[in-house]
Amino acid sequence: MTSPDNVDGIFDAKLRLGVVSAVEASAVRVNLRHAGAASGSLVNGARYGLGEVGEFVLIEGELTALLGRIIKVRLPERERRAIDEEPGENATVDAIAEVQLLGTVALDTLHVTTGVTTYPRLGDRVYSTPNSFLASVPRRMERERREGDDKDTPVVLSIGHVSTATSADILITPERLFGRHCAVLGATGGGKSYTVSRLIEECIRFSSKLILIDASGEYRDLSAHTSHVYLGNPTEEPEASTKCSLPQSSFTESDFLALFEPAGKVQGPTLRAAIRSLRLIQARPALTSPAKPGLLVRANRLKREILEVESEADVSRLLDDPATPFDVHKLVSQIAEECVWETGGTAKAPDSNRWGDYNTGPLSYCQTLLTRINGVLASRALECVFGQNPEPTITDKIDEFLGTCNHRLLRISLEGIYFEFSAREIIANSLGRHLLKKARALEFRRCPLVVFVDEAHNFLGRTLGGEDSPLRLDSFEIIAKEGRKYWLNLCLATQRPRDITEGVLSQMGTLIVHRLTNDLDREVVERACGEIDRSASAFLPNLKPGEAAIVGIDFPIPLTIQIKKPTTPPQSSGAQYQTHWKPG
Repeated sequence: MTSPDNVDGIFDAKLRLGVVSAVEASAVRVNLRHAGAASGSLVNGARYGLGEVGEFVLIEGELTALLGRIIKVRLPERERRAIDEEPGENATVDAIAEVQLLGTVALDTLHVTTGVTTYPRLGDRVYSTPNSFLASVPRRMERERREGDDKDTPVVLSIGHVSTATSADILITPERLFGRHCAVLGATGGGKSYTVSRLIEECIRFSSKLILIDASGEYRDLSAHTSHVYLGNPTEEPEASTKCSLPQSSFTESDFLALFEPAGKVQGPTLRAAIRSLRLIQARPALTSPAKPGLLVRANRLKREILEVESEADVSRLLDDPATPFDVHKLVSQIAEECVWETGGTAKAPDSNRWGDYNTGPLSYCQTLLTRINGVLASRALECVFGQNPEPTITDKIDEFLGTCNHRLLRISLEGIYFEFSAREIIANSLGRHLLKKARALEFRRCPLVVFVDEAHNFLGRTLGGEDSPLRLDSFEIIAKEGRKYWLNLCLATQRPRDITEGVLSQMGTLIVHRLTNDLDREVVERACGEIDRSASAFLPNLKPGEAAIVGIDFPIPLTIQIKKPTTPPQSSGAQYQTHWKPG
């Protein structure tokens, strides 16, 4: 491994590629001296393009140097036919490179800052950037030296290396990578899953605490320092993986409304009233009827028997709390108990102090609601929530992992949860809410927690439920906005950045961007991260598998790096047609 400080000199005569011939506000033009060469050059065992598109260059000045990137190479019109000659015969081709200016290098300290402090002069010499210096740029871009963050920092993550030199490792501290949240973006096949695996493997080399929400089960082969748990019925899990259930108390009233989707002016109020009544029974079991245990019977009952209890301060607080649990299996029966006449007595002698008898009208309007509730409660997708589950709860497993477990990574597999009723999305959102609650209680001050969310576009920025009862999946969005101050950080991975709100992406301090071929995805990344402009994003569709651009608040100069292959690759490969399709 090459230390970032092993930079013998950033201006090497062998790497000189030309001189400045024109200066503009954000770019310069360079006359290339090696344009006619058949290929680049090998210097210290590494290949340098000496004037290729995408190459990082240094422009030498008196007190500072400018760091730039070649974004275009062209020939003057008078020289364009010279390129038709045989290789080696056109060594004097007068080619011009356009270099985008990215930052300034102080020659005394080699400290790198964004922006241009002093523009170059015509004739200033231009060099290819040494790989060893390029690898050190992330550390040299610090706005101010952080305590303990220097070359001797013991906790650094080696996630990749300079694309043209495997020996020039990129070393990043977790504070700079995860401190303002991180997102791994890339189209299918770009290496996104490999990057997540590599990040996890680097983190668990230290006494870290990580939680991975594995949407598709592709990280099931992770073993070192890893505890595996799962919900539902996945097709394949490690032998040591533990089946868990999710307690109903993890769902709030909004979750239930999104699941049951009440419609119209009758179903919604009736459902909410039934939930409130069941909570009241939980708080005051004496109010239930011996003939109908667990239910609050209103028909022909004095109103003050219930209203007086509801007005008690402690009971009122529980009833108004959307997180107060209740027996959801009694919900269908309780809805029927809510369908009563508002006034008791008879037509000739009404009694406003009592509720009346059962009213079949509202109950008939609620039949579709009752059918959906029964369908949700019997669904295999939500069996881990509403079934008779003897398994340990996932919330207890999370608490155990954070408190006493010796493992460093808790992998939660959602592969076995079916897609009906948006079960995956609601369950993942409830897990995020549980972690946010613990963060607000300052439970991560003992050890910071990083939560990896795979296939994050399924769990962020979406709204479920009907028009009358929408549920916004916002728990991870709230973590993105306020989790940092509670030492709770996110690392999101997605192949569809356009499906994640810009508000969330803009909270990501670091973006690791693999190949993006969709224009909408690139536009979202451009808007979310001001440091990457159209010139930088133009390289994204052409990145090789495993190659990524790293940009962000702590990385204001976009760097292209090759992510190191993880020791345990994810199970993300597609069908093996050559193996299983034989000639007939």
